[in-house]
Amino acid sequence: MWPLTQSFNFEGYQIAFDSMGEGDPMVLVHGTPFSSYVWRKIAPLLAEKHRVYAFDLLGYGQSEKPIGADVSLGVQNKVLGAFLHHTGIKTPNVIAHDFGGATALRAHLLDGVEYRKLLLVDPVAIRPWGSPFVQHVRTYEAAFAGVPNYIQEAILRAYVRGAIRRKMTEEELAPYIAPWMDTPGQAAFYQQIAQMDQRYTDEIEQ
Repeated sequence: MWPLTQSFNFEGYQIAFDSMGEGDPMVLVHGTPFSSYVWRKIAPLLAEKHRVYAFDLLGYGQSEKPIGADVSLGVQNKVLGAFLHHTGIKTPNVIAHDFGGATALRAHLLDGVEYRKLLLVDPVAIRPWGSPFVQHVRTYEAAFAGVPNYIQEAILRAYVRGAIRRKMTEEELAPYIAPWMDTPGQAAFYQQIAQMDQRYTDEIEQ
């Protein structure tokens, strides 16, 4: 439903991306537990005036989900910088949501990545953040990573629905949870939660 047809290598891992439209470059950065799929209706509208780029963060969506690797906010800003370098994009317009907001801020404030314009949507930027579920998974990651599929599906449905304003049908919800349902995806889901750490936003808060 939202195939990303291109990829590039980031420190040995494949990052999936795609683009559409013509004009000034615009980069869309998703949050968690989502992927670039969240932009599927927005991207075509933006592509009427822009060259729109969407990619999946390391450990998310159609990008590689390496178990045991750093997929935290501490590395995603470097993924964004590497993506811009790979595509040759300079000073893009950026729309960033949730963890993507923190990623875009870290890339700018810590790595000197410049944007023409930056729009932040509900960014994770200032402590405190992280739900009680996140705090629980950080303590018991291994136990969650091995739950049966039917429990995993129930957790994902509740978790994703908790981050969405409107009600969604089961059919609409399915693509959001699909990346986290196979064995690698399940482990990757809890890994990225376990690596959530407020020190990564503390570094840029001031």
